[in-house]
Amino acid sequence: MTIPDANGRLLAEEAAGDNAPALSVSELSGALKRSVEDTFSHVRVRGEISGYKRVASGHSYLTLKDDRAALDGVIWKGTPLAFRPEDGAEVIATGRLTTYPGRSRYQIVIERMELAGQGALMALLDQRRRALAAEGLFDRDRKRPLPFLPRTIGVVTSPTGAVIRDILHRLEDRCPSHVLVWPVAVQGEGAAAQVAAAVRGFARMASPPDLIIVARGGGSIEDLWAFNEEVVVRAVAESPIPTISAVGHETDTTLCDFAADVRAPTPTAAAEMAVPVKADLADGIQQLWLRAGRCARRYRDYGAERLATVARRLPPPERLLAPQRQRLDEAGERLPRALSGRLAEARRELADAAGALRPALLEARLARGRERLAGLRLRPGLVTARIEADRHRLGQTWRLIEQLNPERVLSRGYAWVEDRAGGVVTTGAAVRAAGSVTLVFAGADRVDVQVEGTAPRPARPARPAKGPDQPTLL
Repeated sequence: MTIPDANGRLLAEEAAGDNAPALSVSELSGALKRSVEDTFSHVRVRGEISGYKRVASGHSYLTLKDDRAALDGVIWKGTPLAFRPEDGAEVIATGRLTTYPGRSRYQIVIERMELAGQGALMALLDQRRRALAAEGLFDRDRKRPLPFLPRTIGVVTSPTGAVIRDILHRLEDRCPSHVLVWPVAVQGEGAAAQVAAAVRGFARMASPPDLIIVARGGGSIEDLWAFNEEVVVRAVAESPIPTISAVGHETDTTLCDFAADVRAPTPTAAAEMAVPVKADLADGIQQLWLRAGRCARRYRDYGAERLATVARRLPPPERLLAPQRQRLDEAGERLPRALSGRLAEARRELADAAGALRPALLEARLARGRERLAGLRLRPGLVTARIEADRHRLGQTWRLIEQLNPERVLSRGYAWVEDRAGGVVTTGAAVRAAGSVTLVFAGADRVDVQVEGTAPRPARPARPAKGPDQPTLL
């Protein structure tokens, strides 16, 4: 048979014998690889995914298997996929068959991958739903109520589809609101990542919207698969902003619907859930205003009725004011007489006071004051006696101060001891602790002394025995 070598030449191999040319392992592997790629340049393989992994370079590796065989597969970085591969999913892979010389294995380079039928999709969807539900992402206690009248609504959808036009038109009819549209791809490769990034991006805005609507039109389960991806479900469940999921038609159900706070059957229904009808609000306010007016009038009429009832039980105003008017008339009559009497009494008091203020009486009182002042004049002898007494007391105090002056004690041959800080040392223990001291004599004469040791104290001579007490004259 003939096998192309690495350089494209044909090498002839004899049918038998030892004279056949020997090929290197790399040459044979390369020839096999070209032969396999030329023969199986386009194949479709159906099998179950096993051992799927995505490496740091962006490439993905997996194994397609059935009950009797297994085939390695590789997905190069950048290959568009409609869904994220998972272990256990039954798929149909389209690509070309090649070999991996490093391990002598066949493998398929996958260029397109799709789930193998509706049953496989539903099985994968149910498996993912149970796994996410076990984490509590679909629990009812996580659901939050929608705001009654959101000022800003964020919409995650395609900017070119009919969905955004339906939502804006419905919001305009019901209650015009400020809408922020985050454009995303709603199907195909990367759609799930864009939807998840949009939901998280709204939450990170400086002024986030009050409500988020994740919307898409109807389609097959493959078209809606991006909203079944785990990254979208987690982003919707973790969003701090209340979220409405409006994916597909009323009969379509995605995992995003379970994670959202509210599921809307259609995007138009999501707009109706997001805002109330402005006309209904205005009519409700008008009805409340009318009710408030009726209540106010009813309260006023009831108060007027009670006032009329109480007023009928009261006597006429003339009867109530008659005693006060009579008292006012009597007081008005007594007032002139009282003023005249008080004026006459004041005139009498003034006359009595004027009679007591005669000039002779004032002059006599002034003379007595002058005599008392003359008797209170100070004599010099009293002042000088006081000064002499104070001078004598001051002299005694000064002599006492002179006796207590330490300088006088130093002049008699004494000295005081100071430490290095200038403090006075009063005990021998303090001198030994200081090490060096200063002796201060009279005239501020100072001598520094180094303390070297403690000399024994000389014994005092014995005192002579006291004789008999000498009689005293006292």
